[in-house]
Amino acid sequence: MARILLHTLVFPPDGVSTSTLLSELMQDLHAQGHQITVLTTRPHYNRDLDAEARQPLHSRWGGLYAVSEHLGMRVIHTYMPRKGQGTSARMRDYLIFHALSMILGIIMTGRQDVVLVPSPPLSIGVIGWLLALFKGGHFVYNIQELYPALALQMGLTTPDSCMYKVMAYMEHFVYARSDKVTVICDHFRQHVTRLGYAADKVLVIPNFVDIDFIRPLPKDNPLTREHGLLNKFVVQYAGNIGMTQSFDTILQVAARLADTPEIHLLIVGDGARRAYVAEQIDLFGLPNITLLPYQPRSQVPYIYAAADLSLVPLMSETARTTVPSKIFTIMASGRPVLVAVDEDSELVTIVEQAQCGLAVPPDDADALEVGIRRAHRDRDAFVLFGENGRRYVEAHYSRSAVSAQYHDMIQQLVNGRRSGDQPHT
Repeated sequence: MARILLHTLVFPPDGVSTSTLLSELMQDLHAQGHQITVLTTRPHYNRDLDAEARQPLHSRWGGLYAVSEHLGMRVIHTYMPRKGQGTSARMRDYLIFHALSMILGIIMTGRQDVVLVPSPPLSIGVIGWLLALFKGGHFVYNIQELYPALALQMGLTTPDSCMYKVMAYMEHFVYARSDKVTVICDHFRQHVTRLGYAADKVLVIPNFVDIDFIRPLPKDNPLTREHGLLNKFVVQYAGNIGMTQSFDTILQVAARLADTPEIHLLIVGDGARRAYVAEQIDLFGLPNITLLPYQPRSQVPYIYAAADLSLVPLMSETARTTVPSKIFTIMASGRPVLVAVDEDSELVTIVEQAQCGLAVPPDDADALEVGIRRAHRDRDAFVLFGENGRRYVEAHYSRSAVSAQYHDMIQQLVNGRRSGDQPHT
């Protein structure tokens, strides 16, 4: 079995969904006999105080780093400020993380067989490659979001800018030095191979959902009773309230739906635009929206069970460079989904193949309104969409199936090394 160093921006006890995904993957690899060490940050994204109490961090070096144990795995946490709201603050935080993780990775971890590095940020791949060189391991880069393409589509940079050119160089640098590039969908694989990298270097391993934890539950649950949602047709969004989601469109549609009081929007989460969304709800007096903060993980099954229809709304162009894992959570919950995304995106492909809901164009209030009203009108048909989604995710995106793919890849890398192969440099 292999010694694996996971180098990641988020990991428990941080409560963000990506940290949960990585935790479950590492648990499964640990159960297979692999020795896991995690190099990450202090909780800084979605603080889960209950999780932090179960996984106490012990500070070292005056708080520059801390150590903890997570289900038998050693975790090293670098200092990290609370998530910044601006690009410059985030770049500063990344520089701090990269510098500390490089130092701590060298002095606090032994030899490794595999260094696994999920993005974003793109720059984490450079540090992961350096750690693999120092530790003698194979370097595996996992693409969760495509940069710099996503930054370009969000308008954060332009093709002729210095930032874009640096990021494009970094992208090639990381791909070229990876022993394997794992991607979460075929659209991402096509992007990497179009850049000139061999198809056998790029492995499609999707994200997964724990289908035992997220499962179809009754709508009558503590959350719906507490917030008076049991007798409403609940249209739900749960997750990051950030820059890539079309919240202005959602707010516009909520105002239009005021003529149908039975339809109620439930928004759950945190992020850079949460304060803005709260201000707009108050400004326009939208009683048909309930806005809840980030909830503990124990509440997640109830959040999804509250929905009659779940939304995945992404701004135009962004769905080509990211695949929110919430799509799999929605499907596992047995609820239908309405994706408002680019037509040529992986999300539309998933919805069409699974027959689990509707797809409408992004940033289009008319299309989103029509989709919601259709789901409200044709409820029986949409219940069947939800059942289709559950069956599809069981077959294709279960935790056990995806973890097995990572285990097989790692075994192939390690066996290659033992046969005389050298890590890519």
